[in-house]
This record gives sequence, structure tokens and C-alpha cells, in this order.
Amino acid sequence: MAYRSRGVRAVVHLQMAEMERLLVVWKQARRLGVRLPATRDPAYQDLDTLLRHPLRSCRGYLTWLCEVLGRPEPRLPEPPAPERVAAEAASYLEVLARAWARHMAWMTDRTFQSRKVHVSRWGAPMTVEAMLEHAAVHPMRHRFQLEELIAKRRRARAGHARATPPASSKRR
Repeated sequence: MAYRSRGVRAVVHLQMAEMERLLVVWKQARRLGVRLPATRDPAYQDLDTLLRHPLRSCRGYLTWLCEVLGRPEPRLPEPPAPERVAAEAASYLEVLARAWARHMAWMTDRTFQSRKVHVSRWGAPMTVEAMLEHAAVHPMRHRFQLEELIAKRRRARAGHARATPPASSKRR
């Protein structure tokens, strides 16, 4: 897809690359049995719910941008439910990538760099460029969170392995 703005193209591609990196790390966390810290936030109840959150946000950032810029509604399906996210996340990411390209390729540098401020759905003032950059950073933050939990899980396993004597050294 040909973009009118290299800046928009770069941020959209970075965002989707980060979403894919997040999915890889999420799968690793799931394989290792990583548990999320207890919280009241419904988006962080378990790994499946956690992955649905950035998928839903990625969709939401695009629909918000289309809305504030007076563009057609992307008409994207909702992300997979937590119980289906493991099986369907990769294909949903493909849907998102195509939608972002289709709905953002028109954007000029003038629109991208406009200083006009809009109010995000969570009440923060945002320019178009700021929202696009936020969309790229959001999956990075969750990937970082999971990488830290994976490292903690591995340290705990390594400590447990060192604390447990080998079977051959146990008394009979």
C-alpha cells in the first residue's frame, strides 16, 4: 500500500511490528506459565485477557483517528474473546494491519503533523501524531511487562533448581 506520508507509514509499520513482537513474547509467557500480579483492573486478570487489551486498543486507536479526522468508520470486528485469543490473535493482527494501511495511507504530512488537539476516549488531549505514536508504544509497554515477568519466572525456577539437590545426592 502506498502511503502519502512516510511518517505515517513508519509509525503504522512500527506499531504492527510491535504488536507482532508482543504476540511472540505473550506466547512465551503462556508456555512458561507466567502469572500476572493481582490487580482489580479487568484487563489484567490473566494472560489471555491481557493480550486482548492491546488488540482491542489497536482497533480503538484506528477507529478514534477515523472519527476525529472525519474518515469512514473502519468497521472492524471486535478482537477475539479471551478464551479464543490464543487461537485467533495472529489472524486478527493481520486484519488490523490491513485496516491500518487501508485507513491511514491517505494521510498527508500536514494532517499527521497538525497541532490540532483532540480529546482521546480516556480524556487526554492528543494530536494525530501523538495518538499514532501512542499506538506504537502501547504494545511495547505490555511486551516489556511480560519480559520482566518471564525473567522473574526464570529466576524463580533457577533458584528452585539450585535449592533442590540432584536425585543422585539424596539419601537412600
